[in-house]
Amino acid sequence: MSQYGAIIAGTGSYLPHRRLTNEELSRMVDTNDDWITQRTGIKERRIAADDESTASMATGAARAALESARLEPGDLDLIICATITPEMQFPSTACFVAANLGLTDKPAFDISAACSGFIYALETATHFIKSGRYRNVLVIGAETLSRVTDYTDRASCILFGDGAGAVVLQRSNDPNRGVIYSSLHADGSQWDMLYCAPGSRNPITPELIASRKQYMQIKGREVYKFAVSRFNELIADAMAKCELKQDQVKMIVPHQVNQRIIDSAMEKLEMPGEKAFVNINRYGNTSAASVPIALDEAWRSGRISPGDVIVLVAFGAGLTWGNAVVRF
Repeated sequence: MSQYGAIIAGTGSYLPHRRLTNEELSRMVDTNDDWITQRTGIKERRIAADDESTASMATGAARAALESARLEPGDLDLIICATITPEMQFPSTACFVAANLGLTDKPAFDISAACSGFIYALETATHFIKSGRYRNVLVIGAETLSRVTDYTDRASCILFGDGAGAVVLQRSNDPNRGVIYSSLHADGSQWDMLYCAPGSRNPITPELIASRKQYMQIKGREVYKFAVSRFNELIADAMAKCELKQDQVKMIVPHQVNQRIIDSAMEKLEMPGEKAFVNINRYGNTSAASVPIALDEAWRSGRISPGDVIVLVAFGAGLTWGNAVVRF
């Protein structure tokens, strides 16, 4: 067992100012506020401005997390950014963030695990810290999903928003604090449930553009069933592995995928709905950014206090899924 703990020393988030409401969407596609609200719980989502990007939003969240941790950029040893909407194909978005923070020699790289990306990045950072390799690691989830959303497809365009969240993970001499458990999973055989086609398999051609495959493709019903089952499994696994009872868990911070999915899962687990932190009504699904944005809001609003145990869960394209148990 490691002699070190990996604690969350600071949190931060960044949301674009522009709000895209259900009413506005109803003027773009055949939908309405009641239809969207009843099926998803979403009332509005944030959309990046023309001068905002994944890296600029990630940098905003990073600066807020650093301020929260009372650290300077130079105190960082590593930057990991989880995203499926990178600044460019290459270099990594994390490299752009490092440059924005004035860093010229610190390692930085991206992780691509879709909506599970932040959990994947958090576990990666935890191992770097618990091994003694690094002391302070910046972990970011950032997305500009509006750039790959088809606003002629009412089944998908109602779901997604933009934003970024970040934490500073820091070495502690107490191995029982911070991230005390996590697990990661993937099933690539079901990739076609949620994907965005352009790449080496599907180069960008006039034919691909005509098919609108440059945008996200989603099988909504299948994703719904997958998310509900994984939500239950991930929480049950976290509580069993850490020998936790319900009253010992202060909060569940889930990927903000769908209000009905969260409600259904909490009911099946026989846990009170208010134990889950939810902000999907205001931001929609922000993929890798959703868990760290929710975590930052929960902390800053006083819903989480020092000593509390929280469970993070996420599931997304890949298919990927993962969880983490954190003692603040």
